Amino acid sequence: IIMSLGAGASLPRRRSTGWKLAEEAVCRDDLTRLCPKNSWNNNLSVLECLQDKKEETEISTECNHLLWNYKLNLTTDPKFESVAVEVCKSTIAEIKECASEELGKGYLVSCLVDHRGNISDYQCNQYIHKMTSIIFSDYRLICGFMDKCREDINTLHCGSISTGEKDIHSQGEVIACLEKGLVREAEQQPGAHAIKDECKKSIMRVAELSSDDFHLDRYLYFSCRDDRERFCENTLAGEGRVYKCLFNHKFEEAMTERCREALTTRQKLIAQDYKVSYSLAKACKSDLRKYRCSVDTNMPRAREARLSYLLLCLESAVHRGRVVSGECQGEMMDYRRMLMEDFSLSPEIVLHCRSEIESHCSGLHRKGRTLHCLMNVGRGDAGAIDPNCQRALQTLIQEADPGADYRIDRALNEACESVIQTACKHIRNGDPMILSCLMEHLYTEKMVEDCEHRLLELQYFIARDWKLDPILYKKCQSDASRLCHTRGWNETSEMMPPGAIFSCLYRHAYRTVEQGRRLSRDCKVEVQRILHQRALDVKLDPELQRRCMTDLGKWCSEKTEAGQELECLQDHLEDLVMDCRDVVGNLTELESEDIQIEALLMRACEPVIQSHCHEMADNQIDTGDLMECLVQNKHEKEMNEKCLVGVTHFQLVQIKDFRFSYKFKTACKEDVLKLCPNIKKKVDVVICLSTTVRNDTLQDVKEQRVSVKCRKQLRVEEVEMSEDIRLDPELYDSCQPDIKRLCPNINYGNAQVIECLKENKRQLTQRCHQRIFKLQEVEMVDPELDYQLMRVCKHMIRNMLQCLKQNKNSELMDPKCKQMITKRQITQNTVTLNPLLRKACKADIPKFCQSILNKATADTELEGQVISCLKLKYADQRLSPDCEDQIRVILQESALDYRLDPQLQIHCTQEISRLCPEEAAAQEQTGQVEECLKVNLLKIKQEGCKKEVLNMLKESKADIFVDPVLHTACALDIKHHCAAIPPGRGRQMSCLMEALQDKRVRLQPECKKRLQDRIDMWSYAAKVAPAEGFSDLAMQVMTSPSKNYILTMIGRELKDR
Repeated sequence: IIMSLGAGASLPRRRSTGWKLAEEAVCRDDLTRLCPKNSWNNNLSVLECLQDKKEETEISTECNHLLWNYKLNLTTDPKFESVAVEVCKSTIAEIKECASEELGKGYLVSCLVDHRGNISDYQCNQYIHKMTSIIFSDYRLICGFMDKCREDINTLHCGSISTGEKDIHSQGEVIACLEKGLVREAEQQPGAHAIKDECKKSIMRVAELSSDDFHLDRYLYFSCRDDRERFCENTLAGEGRVYKCLFNHKFEEAMTERCREALTTRQKLIAQDYKVSYSLAKACKSDLRKYRCSVDTNMPRAREARLSYLLLCLESAVHRGRVVSGECQGEMMDYRRMLMEDFSLSPEIVLHCRSEIESHCSGLHRKGRTLHCLMNVGRGDAGAIDPNCQRALQTLIQEADPGADYRIDRALNEACESVIQTACKHIRNGDPMILSCLMEHLYTEKMVEDCEHRLLELQYFIARDWKLDPILYKKCQSDASRLCHTRGWNETSEMMPPGAIFSCLYRHAYRTVEQGRRLSRDCKVEVQRILHQRALDVKLDPELQRRCMTDLGKWCSEKTEAGQELECLQDHLEDLVMDCRDVVGNLTELESEDIQIEALLMRACEPVIQSHCHEMADNQIDTGDLMECLVQNKHEKEMNEKCLVGVTHFQLVQIKDFRFSYKFKTACKEDVLKLCPNIKKKVDVVICLSTTVRNDTLQDVKEQRVSVKCRKQLRVEEVEMSEDIRLDPELYDSCQPDIKRLCPNINYGNAQVIECLKENKRQLTQRCHQRIFKLQEVEMVDPELDYQLMRVCKHMIRNMLQCLKQNKNSELMDPKCKQMITKRQITQNTVTLNPLLRKACKADIPKFCQSILNKATADTELEGQVISCLKLKYADQRLSPDCEDQIRVILQESALDYRLDPQLQIHCTQEISRLCPEEAAAQEQTGQVEECLKVNLLKIKQEGCKKEVLNMLKESKADIFVDPVLHTACALDIKHHCAAIPPGRGRQMSCLMEALQDKRVRLQPECKKRLQDRIDMWSYAAKVAPAEGFSDLAMQVMTSPSKNYILTMIGRELKDR
């Protein structure tokens, strides 16, 4: 494709073998001025030196003419062909196409220039390199070029084709002019001329052949000579390196406009034919062959050669996990960045987005700003966009694939650099997770405004094609193929709506095992990650935006803050068109299962979650638990205004449809279908089910119609609804005028408005009064639904068992309830399960019972050992007042029922079975087993049991309440003779002993008998107990006011025995 064989002016005959250009008078001055002396002896060196001069005026016209004729003769001289045959003998044999060329017509050298990239022989390479530099200096020397492009050159007014009319330095402009014509045609610019196919091929071939050495693109070489010195001084020529260097500096301020224009033209040619980039074609040659990117026979050659086709084909291989060489991927990265940086390299955008550029994005050409401006228009943030322009933008984003590496998007990279350095510094540079990290920090204090805009502009397009998130594609491609009928990475169906594949994936992500056809675990994680991120902006949900565009304009045009648009659509759910209502309903249903999708709400509620709900938040999908937890903790001190508003909003949305409460829906779905069919609103479903439960309870039916799991969740919903009057729409609607009149400045939460209406019941309108009265009726039957009562009294309610224990022996106590309370007391009779005791005795336990604690491990149940220890110290009167009060209660309870004393049960089970079987079998325990053990002290064989009974005797001496049999027998005498004596510390026992000694006092016979029994028991104890075991009791006797009488009685007993 080189060397025209056309005739030219002959040179003088003196040009024989020894002739030198340097000796010609017409060029001597120019040579002396411009070329180093050591090059004068070599004609080709002289030629190379003189033809690379920039300005026309640098070389005289006569010298120019001489050089032209010399080059023309060179290209047609058979001697040069002979030299090529000699120097390139081995190379010609290797290249079949060149070996078959007919000699004598200049085609052989042309063929070798064509294949110069494959020439390995050094001498041949040098020779052909010299010939190439001569040939490319003038389009007329390129074989066949003039014949194929003559008409187009004339039509496009690209210059003269007559010898001598133009000097050689402007000849490169002819090709540059044709190249620009080719670009205008590709962009379908108005008035563009259709260049003939054979000329097109010649233009592209010239561009391909000049791809390795920028000297060969004469127009670019002269346009960028100064810029090359400025930016790429140290870049070696060859293999396209200078082009690449200049491309990288194209948008620098110091770059000349003429050079920038020439570079852009060359880049546009590369976009038309990737082979115009030497480095890309060379680096990706084997990968293109391996992945069959250039053998699709169904495609026209022009499309197959396009850069976009190469990028999509090789990117598809990378995304499928195939190996593409690092060198090729590096080149692809450069050209993907190039496409994102300069929109004009994509002819479809230039063609279809012309009016958008003129209206919104003029003057922003550099560094990808125009493209981002168009993307912003595409988001709908700056008016409508032509569908063809939208498609062209979507196609470009797929070709450039910035989702795989954010650095491809220079505008985004520059805008987000500071955010990446602070928020995402833990992620490797270029990792696709950087974009995910930026999304996680959207609307946080670390985000900057510019970055936010660029990020949302890009994410808008990534959201419309699931393949453009490389992590999602990697983890979900098999799921998408199985469940959503997807095609290959680089195949796009025009019939598939934007975002349809992702919608399909997220529908399957939340399926239960019973529903089947679920996502793989890895894919599910990615789908949730993206859902959580995209929920921040309705425009990142293509289906929602498409179906709700009209409603967004109608109801939500003023809602511009993050997250407000979806909230607005949910608020107007009943007003939305059917299509929009369905998609908003589905998304709300999804949120009820996984509220973490609401990223902004999660951020606002972080303090509450950390303090009260962190376990639910750690679950991959919280299945409604997290929102339930937030509702239950709405009025904790960690709750802030933003979180409270968000949680209440979600509650108000939930009442519109029972499907919006995931836990309620899951627990009660079957019950609703059976008992409340055709009811949709949640509040109506709750009323229907709760009415059924109440009716069944009142009628005492054997089997409740509402299932247990539904009744449990129904209770949660009823309690939640009682917290805010707005969650009961009928009540709220009935009382709205009254609220405005009587409770204008009262917050809705914490049932404050309901409480206000109750307090002003006499002033209510009839309609509101009826509703409030009905509410109070329900609350009387079921106090748990009285929110204020339950809230104010919650600490007392938490101590409900304590209250029941205190009233266990009341005449009003239900026998079954009494039995259950006793059961709880038996199973919970240890210090760790008694918070009141633990709190009251926090100083006494370590002081007196440390040895027991030392033996225990973290999960050991002490089985009453600590309580037994404290009981003994109670008898010794050594406990603090608070602890003494608690132990007194325990002593009183365990004195009535031996089962409440774990140590007694452990050590005396066998003795009780042997000595006291009838007492133990009694349905109601009133201390008879303890009495039996005391009476049979001498018969007890087991030492452990004997010790426990002695302890009981010691405890009973300290407080008559601990001896229920004696206390019952002497109740009247205590009232008559010891009324002024306070209980505790053995005072009332001493009072009764003095009364027994005093002959003037007549005690009740039963009391007298029981007192005598006690003296007998103490005497038994003195006899059988070890010295240290009964020494404390002896001490008590010695300090008693009745000590003489007691000792006399004990002495008499011992003497009799």
